[in-house]
Amino acid sequence: MKHQFLKTRVIVNPASNRGRTRHRWAEIKAVLKYFLKDFRYDFTERPSQATDLAREAIKDGADLLIGVGGDGTANEIANGFFDEQKIINPEATLGLVPSGTGCDFTRSLNIPRNLKNAVKFISEAPQQSIDLGQVTYRDENGQPAQRYFLNIADFGLGGEVVREVNRSRLERRASSYILCLINTMRTFKGHQVELSVDGLKAGSGNYLIGAIANGRIFGKGLKIAPRARLNDSLFDLILVKGLTFLEFCLHGWKLVNGSHLNYHKVTWRRGQKIEVSAPGQEQVLIEVDGEQVGSLPATFNLIPASLQIKGFLK
Repeated sequence: MKHQFLKTRVIVNPASNRGRTRHRWAEIKAVLKYFLKDFRYDFTERPSQATDLAREAIKDGADLLIGVGGDGTANEIANGFFDEQKIINPEATLGLVPSGTGCDFTRSLNIPRNLKNAVKFISEAPQQSIDLGQVTYRDENGQPAQRYFLNIADFGLGGEVVREVNRSRLERRASSYILCLINTMRTFKGHQVELSVDGLKAGSGNYLIGAIANGRIFGKGLKIAPRARLNDSLFDLILVKGLTFLEFCLHGWKLVNGSHLNYHKVTWRRGQKIEVSAPGQEQVLIEVDGEQVGSLPATFNLIPASLQIKGFLK
C-alpha cells in the first residue's frame, strides 16, 4: 500500500555538502515532487534554525519531516520533535535525504546515498521506532545545556578533531576530516576522566576516545560501535585508551572495519545512563552527531523508542 503524505515539511540545509545542496536544489526538489507530491520546504540560514523550523512544523500539524543535509541537520531536526523535553507528537516521523559530507547516521538505516533511491526509500520504507540519546553538558560559556542525539556522542578525540575541522574552515584551508584526524593524533594524547554506567563506577583512566553510541558509525565512516543497534534500549560505550601515533598507524584501521573491540586498549560496555567527569582542570570537549557542542562533565541518558523514523534498521 502506498502511503500518501499530506502534511509533509522538507527542511533543507543549503550549506551542507560544502554548498553542493544549494546548487542541486532544483534537482532535489523535482525528485521530491515526483515521489511525495505535495510538501512545503524551508531553507536554513543559521545554526539551530532546523530545530525551530521542525518544532514549528509539528505544532502546525506536519506528520512527516524530511531533512536534506548531513548528520548535523538530522540532529537539529530531531531536537525539534521535542518541546520542553516532551515529544510534541509521538506519531510524527523523520525522513532523511543524505546530502552531507558524512551522513554516518543514515548508514544504520540503510538509506541509499543516491538521490532518487533515497526519496523513493522515504516513500516506501516502514515507520520504525528508534531510541534517542539525551545529553546534559557544559556549553562554551560553562553553563548547563541539554540536547538530544540520534547517533553518537563522544568525548576526547572527536571533539578535538571537529574543532580542528572548524578551524580549517574559518581559515579557509581545504582539509578533510581524515586529514584533521591524523593531524590531531600527532599531538593529542587523551584525557583523564572518571565514568559510571547505570549508577555504578565504571573506572577511571586516560582515554583517547569515549563514544556513547546509539548508532554504529561516526567520523565519516569509522565503525566505532559495530554492535550498537538503534532500537535495543541500550547505549554501547566504547573506550579507547591513549595510543601512540605508531599504535594509531598500526591499529587505526580496525576502527574502519569495526574489528577493534578485542584490542587490549579498547573497553566495551552497555548501559542506559553514562556519567563522565574530568577530575582535573583541563577542558574535555564533547561532540554530538558530528558537532562540537561543549565539554565535560556530562550525563548521557538513553530514551527508548522515542522517535519515529523512516528506515530499515540494521
